[in-house]
Amino acid sequence: MIKETDFLVIGSGLAGLSFALKVADQGKVIIISKTSIDETNTRYAQGGIAAVMYDPDNFHKHIQDTLICGDGFCNREVVEMVVKEAPEQIQQLIDWGVRFDKNETGKYDMGREGGHSEYRVLHHKDNTGQEIENALVKRVREHKNIEIYEYHFAVEVITQHHLGKLVKRGYPDIECYGAYVLDLNTDQVHTFLSKVTLMATGGTGNIYDTTTNPQIATGDGIAMVYRAKGTIENLEFIQFHPTSFYNPGERPSFLITEALRGFGAILKTVDGKEFMQKYDTRGCLAPRDIVARAIDHELKIRGDDFVYLDATHLNSEKLKEHFPNIYEKCLKHGTDITKDPIPVVPAAHYMCGGIKVDMNGHSSIHNLYAAGEVSSTGLHGANRLASNSLLEAIVYADKAAKHALLKFTSIKINKSVPEWDAGGTSYPEEMVMITQNYKEMQQIMSNYVGIVRSNLRLERARKRLEIIFTETEELYKKSILSQKLCELRNLIKVGYLIIKMAQNLHESRGLHYTLDYPKKGSVSEF
Repeated sequence: MIKETDFLVIGSGLAGLSFALKVADQGKVIIISKTSIDETNTRYAQGGIAAVMYDPDNFHKHIQDTLICGDGFCNREVVEMVVKEAPEQIQQLIDWGVRFDKNETGKYDMGREGGHSEYRVLHHKDNTGQEIENALVKRVREHKNIEIYEYHFAVEVITQHHLGKLVKRGYPDIECYGAYVLDLNTDQVHTFLSKVTLMATGGTGNIYDTTTNPQIATGDGIAMVYRAKGTIENLEFIQFHPTSFYNPGERPSFLITEALRGFGAILKTVDGKEFMQKYDTRGCLAPRDIVARAIDHELKIRGDDFVYLDATHLNSEKLKEHFPNIYEKCLKHGTDITKDPIPVVPAAHYMCGGIKVDMNGHSSIHNLYAAGEVSSTGLHGANRLASNSLLEAIVYADKAAKHALLKFTSIKINKSVPEWDAGGTSYPEEMVMITQNYKEMQQIMSNYVGIVRSNLRLERARKRLEIIFTETEELYKKSILSQKLCELRNLIKVGYLIIKMAQNLHESRGLHYTLDYPKKGSVSEF
């Protein structure tokens, strides 16, 4: 099957859906989702979306907070653009039906999270992402120019390579013609041709044992674009959320939003002692990289399995009102957050790097854009400021949509693209080969490429991962495609890139903290 469209959107989170809505009035849109359209990283975003709305907050403060958190690695021009365009994009979400919480005065109830100097996080209870996703899915399903393909898995970006032409990394004239897509219901690979393609596949949290990401977060977009010879950057900067609910064996780990610490909850060791002031003067509201390393350090020196996040001193009714889902989730596991401290551990949460894009969201490959967590815009630098991710997604979806609309009518669909060649393949005889390599990969990344790293750990991870890479590529070449096999292949590719980029950064910076290059003279050194 060959399908043609003006705009091909791979991914159905905030970035993908908002882009689709912004271009659909002027052209045909196809959205590809490897599961149901509403199962995305966006859906699991609890805390909210950062934006300057009221005094005494202002753009300068938000810009400075972002730059400080990014540890000198942000693109200031990008930061200024995103922060200043936030109010307009927030209004767009509201116009689409997103309901942010308001206080008794009728103003939006602004929360505060780590690294923010003011209360500037709009939210809907503690399930902001779900509220946003539901509103946008409803709009998308109602639009006559948008066609949705659920349970379809994008396998490869189509370029000149698939027409038999030589393509090398760094070539300035690589073009995207669409994507090969696996129908998960029939196991058939179809050809989707487009004038413009947006990669919005989210993150890669499942490369680690413990993650707050849903199981779909397997680095697909980054791996596809890298194989298409696109530019990838800054993958070494992986954010571990300091507080996921300690419940061994549960995947994904349940996120305990940073907004709870902004509300007044305190981190303590299992014997009830506060510890964050030892590591940073901002205490529990220090940026996430510092808090995650502090918890990791406490667990290692004490031999404990978790620390506590204590909210028992806060108003119990307001606690349940602001965090109803956290209250219900913890209660199911025997923890009443109004009476009991919450056991928490850090978990892989967000990737700050990804597909390098310009200020229009355009990648190094012509007619291919990227937005959301899969992209690297320069906003986050070496460490993402809390709740800036949803903001980045909506702003860059808008920039990409405006840029694409100016050029798509002059782009011709390439009808000479061949259909997928599945010759010489057969079903893998043993799924255990995939599942075992998946587990080994997660253990390698968790043990050697986690919150704290070293040259020795990184080199050991590289050598171990190369073995799994070779085995998986051999299996891929002879097997009929499956989702699990493609996801494993993508994760291994991203894992390799994380390791290589970490090895090339000979300093501790933001989320990349190495024992071989400790950061001197910093409050984060411990």
